[in-house]
Amino acid sequence: MQVSHFPPGTSKWNKIEHRLLSAISLHWRGQPLISHEVIIHLIEATKTRTVLTVRAALDRGRYPKGINVTNDQMAALAIHPEAYHGEWNYTLKPRTI
Repeated sequence: MQVSHFPPGTSKWNKIEHRLLSAISLHWRGQPLISHEVIIHLIEATKTRTVLTVRAALDRGRYPKGINVTNDQMAALAIHPEAYHGEWNYTLKPRTI
């Protein structure tokens, strides 16, 4: 799995935030956000001028809180940093047994 993070403070360059989140905000403006279902429906009904369509789903899964990853568990991961800003861009490969 290849992972790329935006560095802190650079969300202004994130095209998804600008194209998608602003359209969602405009679409649900003035609507009462009274339930998760209403929010999901409003997000899915969003379309942009460039006909970008949106899919959304509510994840009702229960996830345990307070799970910590130990230093040993982190060290066992097969993380391969990229040449350019390896702290933000890296590949996570399956472990060999």
